This record gives sequence, C-alpha cells and structure tokens, in this order.
Amino acid sequence: MKGRMINSDVGEIISILLSKGILREKDVLYARRIQEKLTSPQPLLNILKDLKLVTDDVVRETIQQSDKTIRIGEMLVELGHISKDDLLAAFNIKKEDESDLKIGEILIKYNFIEAGQFNSILSMQLGYPLVYPTLANVDRKAVEKASLNVLRRNKFLPLKKKGDETVAALSDPTDLETITLVKKLFGNQVILALSDQKALRDTIRFLEQQKDGTAVIDIDNKTVVGIANSIILAAIKADASDIHIEPLNDKLQVRFRLDGVLSHYQDFPKDVILPLSSRLKIMCKANIAEKRRHQGGRMLFDYDEGKVDIRASFYITVHGEKTVLRLLRQKQELIDIRSLGMPSRILNRFLEEALCQPGGVLLVTGPTGSGKTSTVYGCIHYINSPQISIITAEEPVEYLIDGVAQCSIDPVIDLTFEETLRHIVRQDPDVIMIGEIRDKYSADMAMQAALTGHKVLSTFHTEDSIGGLIRLLHMDIAPFLVASTVVSVVAQRLLRKVCPSCAEPAKITPAQLQRLGCSYDDLASGSFMKGRGCRECRQTGYQGRVGVFELLVLNELIKAAILEQKPSHEIRSIAIEHAGLVTLFEDGLVKAALGITTIDEIVRCLPRLMAPRPLQVIQRLCGDV
Repeated sequence: MKGRMINSDVGEIISILLSKGILREKDVLYARRIQEKLTSPQPLLNILKDLKLVTDDVVRETIQQSDKTIRIGEMLVELGHISKDDLLAAFNIKKEDESDLKIGEILIKYNFIEAGQFNSILSMQLGYPLVYPTLANVDRKAVEKASLNVLRRNKFLPLKKKGDETVAALSDPTDLETITLVKKLFGNQVILALSDQKALRDTIRFLEQQKDGTAVIDIDNKTVVGIANSIILAAIKADASDIHIEPLNDKLQVRFRLDGVLSHYQDFPKDVILPLSSRLKIMCKANIAEKRRHQGGRMLFDYDEGKVDIRASFYITVHGEKTVLRLLRQKQELIDIRSLGMPSRILNRFLEEALCQPGGVLLVTGPTGSGKTSTVYGCIHYINSPQISIITAEEPVEYLIDGVAQCSIDPVIDLTFEETLRHIVRQDPDVIMIGEIRDKYSADMAMQAALTGHKVLSTFHTEDSIGGLIRLLHMDIAPFLVASTVVSVVAQRLLRKVCPSCAEPAKITPAQLQRLGCSYDDLASGSFMKGRGCRECRQTGYQGRVGVFELLVLNELIKAAILEQKPSHEIRSIAIEHAGLVTLFEDGLVKAALGITTIDEIVRCLPRLMAPRPLQVIQRLCGDV
C-alpha cells in the first residue's frame, strides 16, 4: 500500500512528508478523495493544510532539511502558487525565445507570479534567508573593500552586520565563485542571503550615482523627477488606465491597471517612498507638508505625443502614502455606438425606443472603469446634427466633438456641477449631457430638465439597471418623477477578450457550471474559447476588452411597479417577463458562447442575481442566432 501511494502522483513535497512519517497514507488518501469532490481545483498540499494535518512551518522545515532537491517550478505548482499550465507556458516561452533567462525569471517577467512570492519560495528551496537591499541597510564600510564594478558584475552587496557577521545579499547564493569572492573580501564570518534581484540591481545603481555625484535619491530632486516621469510615461505607453504606487514594508511597488486588471510593473527601494510621494504632490499641486491626512490632486502631464489629464489620490497607510494616479486621455476619435458590442436586437431597441425619443432621461450605469463615458459619447455622436443644440457638463472633457458646447468642471475656481447645472438650462439646449449624477441636486436637475422637454444623458454608479432606479428612489427622488422622466437605463461592464493569437477551444468544467447556475444542456450550442497565452497578450490569454450590456426600457408595467415602490427583485421579474430584459450575466454568457470572452471573466466581473436562461433563449432575445 505504501509503495503504491508514494508512486502515485502526489507531488515531491508530499512524498517527502510521507517518507519522514509526518503524514500517513490514509491522511493523503482522505485528502485526495476530498480533492476529487471539489468544484474548484485545489492543490493536494493545500487540502492537507486545511485539514490541519500539516502546517506551513513543517513544510518549510521539511524541504530545507531534505537531501532531495525539488525543482523550483514543481515546488511552485505543488504549493499552489502557479498551475501546471503556467509552468508549461513558461517552458514554451524559454524554448521559443531561446532565452538565457532562468525559468523563475520568466515566470516573474510574464506575470505568472509576483517577484516577492517567488523569492519567498526560492528562499525556502535554497535554505537561505531572503533580504531586500536598500541604501539604508547597505554596509558602506564593507562596500569600500570592493569596487562597485565588482559588486555589479558578481551581483552581491554587503549589508549591515548581525552581531559580528556581515550579511551578504547575493543574487544567486549557490554560485561558488561569488561565495569564494565574498569570503575573501569580508572574511569567513559572513551570512549568505538570497537577494531580491531588482532591489539589488537598483541599490548598486544608486550607489554608483552617489559616487559619481550625478544623483542621490534622498537629496537630489532630479533623480526623483526621472523616476516619476518614467513611471507615468511607461503607463501611457502600456495604455494603462491607473497607476498604483504602493509602499510596502521593505520596498515601493508600482502596478498598472491593464484591461481592468492590475499588473506588476516595477519595484523600487524603500528609500524612494518619501521623495517620490513629495514629487507627485508637487506635480499635482497638493500639500507637500501634509503627511497625516488623505489628499487629492490633479495635473496635466505633457509628453512628446500630447497631454494627459491625471487625477491623483494620496492615501495614508502604515508604511507611508499610497498614491493612485488615474490617466484620463483626451480622445479625439469617437466610438460608433454600433461598435460597442451591444447585441443587434438590443441595440435596435435602444436606438428606436430610447435614444431617438424626443425627451426623457437616459442613464448609463456601472462601476468606475466600465466604459460608461464611451457609451454616452457614442450616443451624442449618433444624435448630433446641425438642427439640435447639445450642451455638456463634464469632469473632465474626455472627447472633443465639433458642434457640441462642452464645459469642463473645475472646482478650484468654483466652476462646480451645481453652478453649471443652474446655467445650463438657460442655454436653450435640446440635449443635456451631465457627466455623472452624483447627488440629489444633480438628479433633481436631470428630472426637471426632462419634464420641460429636454433629453438628458448621464452616467450613474450602480450594479445593474434595476439598481439605477432603486438608487434614484433612495436619493429621495419622488417615484412619480422617476416613472415619468426615465426612459431607459443601460448597465454595462467591460470584459477581457480572448487573445486571437493563441485562442483555442475550451471545455466547461463542472465547477464552472455550478458557478454559472447552468447545466451542460443549457450551454450545448456554445463555442467556448480560451487563450493559451503568448507574447502578444503578455501570457495572459486576453487582449483588449468588449462591452457587456443590460438594457431596461421602461414600459407601463415597470412604471407602475416604481410608483408602488416594489422591491428590486419584483421589478426585475417584471422587466424580464414583459420588457425583454437580458441581464448582464446573460449577455456575458452569449459573448462567451461566441468565443469572444471566457467563462472565468463572466464569473469574475458580472453579478449573477438570478440563474440565467438557456443559451438558445438568450441568443434569440439578443438577436445573435
């Protein structure tokens, strides 16, 4: 029995734990039975931890004491940090590119795993402590014993002593040649440690800049200016929507939001945190002296190809100020409303029953970054003509449109939404676009403008179309006003599209079916796809985004339900039965069945407030059959 269990595919770590008697075979068999019944796949070792049969400390100690060498890739898979497919993709990259990079460097470069997480596991595998060099913890006297060229070429740094021993931070603490050199320079009383490669490289570079007098990170402003500009320019080049600059315990982490998902960009030494935060505050005209309270600011960033309006938020954390920069590019090309991704039958209903009506309020709802502004501008582009007057109040103006009077809100000079909305109705407009309904005042103004015959377009932050109506009621807008002025509500999200360069057919798993609330028969007619991962999509399997929509056009039954202030689930049932409502989740399912996006994206991004109808029924309602 024991031989059969050890020879089965349980993984190297579990095999070692079994051989040392830390785990029993019946425990592993029990965990395997649980694993087979789980709807979401889990590594066997994680299940054993959940059952309290083994702990992280025991696993770490066992790996470090074992004479058996476990490859880092296999260890990462068994510990649940990456999947087998991720490891295979990394090997394929190494093979295709004939890269000299180690497999761990490829995993980090292509975002299969965070650098910090990888270093932690590598430290466990090699049995060396993990350190993050900074200017603050470098032993300057020890540095003088070796030239900076030697430190850079051999990739090591002496750090401050622990007792009588010098800590040597090495990129590869198993490199015998480097170890011999370290002991020759600093003596045998040395603690060898695994170093974060990025922190090691940057710290050596900063030491070289200090020696040359070209830049000192904590006193020379030019270096901080360069770092700030390089981060913003890299984000613009990558087409990121947001930059997250996050102080951690031992470093500064920078991430970009690409296609709606955060992706690691670069780490900087801890020394950079304060000066970089101060530099960004100067650029955003925030209070540089205030470090105890949250702040906001904005800047217009000039670069070779144009300008970018950037909104900044400074948030106080235990490790310093976290800064988030939102990049708002002033776009010159309007998106045609027909190319947003709205299903054909739903698009025709929206154009005929809502957008082409002479008056009323049209709302586009969704969370931040869901593409609401693009949809509203697509509507304006569709109805714009010399015969009508269109006026806007926005913060800021994102698209420039000929023939439209656009106002960019600027609270600094008291040009607020309230002030603008008071004057906007005196401009004799036919169509009013309000950037966002954010409070009772702007909601009231939109309703009153619609009552006097204007067409009003605006955005709103709610989860779905029914939620838009409920939120208006909760803002103390009279039910009769909502029922008599709101013509339609469009809810939307943006889902990542399957990369066309590496798309391949995908089978739906039982776990996915359970999360969808569907059966195999419900989805039998779909052609589902997923991205394998390639250089074109940065190994994510996704490239670009597509809109998913939910259209609610108010009919008499829905208006009656609003007047009676019925709960949201009753209004939703009426809309589905009598107003042809296709939910966000259902539209996402249709797009996944067409191979445009994936089941995983639907589950990650879309609210499932009720079980979806069979795929063929939804496709018929959408007109995509």
